[in-house]
Amino acid sequence: MLLEKEGSLADYSLQEKALLQWLSQVFLDENIALVPMSGDAGFRCYYRINIKNQSFVAVDAPVELSNNQGFIALQKAFNDQGIAVPEIIACDPQQGFFCLSDFGDHLLADVLTLENMSHYYRQAIDILESVAHATVDEHYQIPVYDEAFVLTELTIFKDWLLKQHLQLTLSAPEQQKLDACFEVLVDNVMAQPRVVMHRDFHSRNIMILKDEQLGIIDFQDAVMGPITYDVVSLLRDCYRRWPEQNIAPLFHYFVETIAPKLCQQKFNETQWQRWFDLTGIQRHVKASGIFARLYHRDQKCGYLQDIPLTLSYIVDICAKYPELEFLHTLVKHRVLPALLQMNTSTNRE
Repeated sequence: MLLEKEGSLADYSLQEKALLQWLSQVFLDENIALVPMSGDAGFRCYYRINIKNQSFVAVDAPVELSNNQGFIALQKAFNDQGIAVPEIIACDPQQGFFCLSDFGDHLLADVLTLENMSHYYRQAIDILESVAHATVDEHYQIPVYDEAFVLTELTIFKDWLLKQHLQLTLSAPEQQKLDACFEVLVDNVMAQPRVVMHRDFHSRNIMILKDEQLGIIDFQDAVMGPITYDVVSLLRDCYRRWPEQNIAPLFHYFVETIAPKLCQQKFNETQWQRWFDLTGIQRHVKASGIFARLYHRDQKCGYLQDIPLTLSYIVDICAKYPELEFLHTLVKHRVLPALLQMNTSTNRE
């Protein structure tokens, strides 16, 4: 029962050997080879394994850095709602090891076009009703996306994008103006009806399964939060931008079809649009900071290329709201030019 990779056992790290040892106990006397898969922005490592011509995904999710309890609880909660999520074949929460069913390699992000995006996004929006109604057992409590939570995320923009990445310093009055903008964004989040939200619901976390059903992954950090968060995460994707004329009818579909099932009170179109817009700004502010943090703290440089898109959303949407004029001006006239200058200097080198 020697465990092997694409080579010898010596090619594995100590952690991979531990994972292999655990897998050998799950599948008894099988010879197992780990085939690394591309990971995500977290600290988890993914491998594909093949057992008797059946493919599985092995996961090493470091206990101190991963929300494994949340993954287990939410996998059951979402599965109970009829959402297609990977099945947990086996797990060892103490070591952070999982063996999951294999959803394949077909990300929704890889197949979307202007012609089919409405079809697929409507399917994804329909899933949000089930996400919102998910309930976990008494052993796990879904975190609340409260004021402190939101402010912590917004601070990532200041600490990692402005200070660490671009080395931009704000004067005391500028800092006050930025904090005032952040207060508007926090108030917007707190004003909305609360539902269970995936918190990273976009086309890279949605799989197209063999039966054309959509499968959902990376759901372990779900929280109780604003009703528009997941739909704006989907429609104003941090990795791909669609024309507004394609987005508007899809958000209207959410408001008219899904939202009434999630909240009893009715809100006018202007209110829904404001919630959607400002929640998107809050997410893009956070995301731009996280992309910088992934580079400087975690040595993941691939996300730097996504920062300009997140900033473009901020510039364009903030322009519609006078109370966010400072954030609009800051990003348009200081952040984006500094980023462009940095990228130009890097390319020259």
